[in-house]
Amino acid sequence: MAANSCYLHQVSAICALGADIATINEQLFSAQQFKTNKSPLTITDAFSPGRPLPIGLVANLPLTADTRNNSLLDAALEPLRAPVEALKTRFGAQRIAVILGSSTSGIAEGEAAIAQHLKTGSFPPGFHYQQQEMSAPSEYVAKSLQVHGPVWTISTACTSGAKAIASGARLLDLGICDAVIVGGVDSLCHLTVEGFLALSAVSDQVCNPFSLNRRGINIGEAAALIILSREPGPVKLAGVGETSDAHHVSAPDPEGKGAVAAMSIALANAKVQPSQIDYVNLHGTATDQNDRMESLAVAQVLGNDVPCSSTKALTGHTLGAAGALEAILCYLALMRTDKQLPRHLWDGETDPQLAKLTQLGAQTAHQPLTYAMSNSFAFGGNNISLILERCNE
Repeated sequence: MAANSCYLHQVSAICALGADIATINEQLFSAQQFKTNKSPLTITDAFSPGRPLPIGLVANLPLTADTRNNSLLDAALEPLRAPVEALKTRFGAQRIAVILGSSTSGIAEGEAAIAQHLKTGSFPPGFHYQQQEMSAPSEYVAKSLQVHGPVWTISTACTSGAKAIASGARLLDLGICDAVIVGGVDSLCHLTVEGFLALSAVSDQVCNPFSLNRRGINIGEAAALIILSREPGPVKLAGVGETSDAHHVSAPDPEGKGAVAAMSIALANAKVQPSQIDYVNLHGTATDQNDRMESLAVAQVLGNDVPCSSTKALTGHTLGAAGALEAILCYLALMRTDKQLPRHLWDGETDPQLAKLTQLGAQTAHQPLTYAMSNSFAFGGNNISLILERCNE
C-alpha cells in the first residue's frame, strides 16, 4: 500500500497528559517533568475495587454524550469541527470518511446497566445495547460531524488506532474519498482493567518500560483524532507495515519475527533506510515478554543507536486508542525544531536480557527529526509500524 499521497493535517487528542493538544505537547516535552520524573497517572481503585492501581484517567471529563467513550470523542472533536466544515464545503460530506479504532466502545455503560438490572430488575433509562457495539464510536463521529462517506470501527486490540490510520490512507489511495477522520478511542472500564489483572499483566506501580524492574502495564483512556487527505500538509504518512505472526492469543513471538517484518515493510513502503529513522515511539508496554521482543526487533531492524522511548508511563496503555495517540505524539515531535523527544519515564535500570538500545530514553535526537516510526503490537500477533515524515513547507 503506497502512502505517498497521504498527509496528516489537524490533530486532536485528550488523555491523561492533557485535555487538548497544547497541554499534551507541553507535558510531553516538559524539561521540568524530566527533572521530577513524575507521571500524570492517577492512583485509584475505581476500576479494580480494593486494589488501587495507576491508571491513565482523564480527570474531570464532562459527560456530554451517552457514553464515556463518546464524551472523550466530543472533547477531541471540538478543534476539528471548523476544518471539517471547510472540507465539506470543498469536497462534499459524502467524500469524507470516518475510521476509528476501539476496544471498549460503551462497555462501561453496559457494566453499569447490568449491575443495576441485577439489583433492581430493570435497566437504567436511556440504556441501549447499541451503545457498546463496536460501530458506535465511528458512527457517533460521523453523525456529529454530518459526514456521509464510509464509516467503520476497527477492533484489533492495541493496534486498532494505528490500523485506522492505515485504512484511511488506503481509502485516499483508492480515490474513494477526499478526506478521512481517523484515530482511536477507548475509555476506562472494569472489563479491561480487571481483564488484564486476570492475565497478571498489570503493575501496581507506574509502568517501567524496558527496565529490569518492569512489572506490567497501566491501563489508560484517550481519544485521538487526525484529519488525513491527499493535499500536502506538514507531516506525511510515509510508510505502513502490517503483519500477523499468529504466535499466541496474547503473547508475542519471542523472536519478534512479526515485529521485524512490520518495521521492514514500513521502511520499504516509505523508501527509506533504517539509518534515516530519527526516532521510534516504542510500543513499550513494560510487560516482560513485549519489551524483550521489541528490543530484539528494533535492534535487528534499526540498530542499537536509534533514539527511542515509550510514552506509556505518561498516558497509560490506551489500548484501541494507543496507535493513533502515539502517532500524534510522533507528529508533535516532528513539528519541533529543537530535536527534543517525547520523554521516557523509567528507573534507568537496564535489563541484560534485552537487546541493548543505547539511545533508549534520549531527551534529544541526533539531528532535527525528519522521520519518526511508531510501533503497535497487539494480541493475536497483530503488528503495525507507521513511519511519519516531516515535510518542508
